Amino acid sequence: MGIFSRFTDIINSNINALLDKAEDPEKMVRLIIQEMEDTLVEVRSASAKTIAAKKDVTHQINKLKAEANDWESKAELALSKDREDLARAALQEKSKANEAAESLQHELQIIEEELSKLQSETSQLQDKLADAKSRQKTIIMRQNTVSSRLQVKKRLDSGTVDAAMGKFEQFERKIDDLESQVESYDVGKRSLKDEFADLESDGKIDDELAALKKKMQGSNDSGTSAAKKSASVTEVKSKSKKA
Repeated sequence: MGIFSRFTDIINSNINALLDKAEDPEKMVRLIIQEMEDTLVEVRSASAKTIAAKKDVTHQINKLKAEANDWESKAELALSKDREDLARAALQEKSKANEAAESLQHELQIIEEELSKLQSETSQLQDKLADAKSRQKTIIMRQNTVSSRLQVKKRLDSGTVDAAMGKFEQFERKIDDLESQVESYDVGKRSLKDEFADLESDGKIDDELAALKKKMQGSNDSGTSAAKKSASVTEVKSKSKKA
């Protein structure tokens, strides 16, 4: 099982538990990041063990190869001393060493493949962890904003705000009533300022009336003059025809 398949199982199980408890998204985000960090620690530990195993197997392979070379040298020595039996035995030991080395070489190849996968998945997990941390603040901010909006919506829907505004308007009406009562005490009372204001107003009206009369008188005079001029012209034309 790979890192991410195991990691996904852990995350899904914890998220489902959170959803069952109706936990908030902020806790879920923190949990996911914590699980990613814990998994990264485990993966690094597994990588360290795999690297150690690779070094140990490599050391054993080198040792077996050196042993095989040593048995080959012994076989050559035995042949130089006309001890073919010893040479044969030495070559057999050499063959055993080479077979063991080949077996370990196959094991080393498997270890290297696993280590390569671990390194690749570790790199991916680091990138995802960095991305999750960079998005954590945004997610929490959005969650807080949505929660605040939800509270406002609930208050609006519950009629609390409307009730408060109704009380506010009722209070305004009471103030209007009080102001009306205060103003009622001044009804019928005229101050010196009011008297002068009336005089000024009357003076303006008198001036406007005089101006209007003058305008109308001028219009009448113009009409009379025009009528006289027209009659005079008519009389002159009549006399000319008679002559």
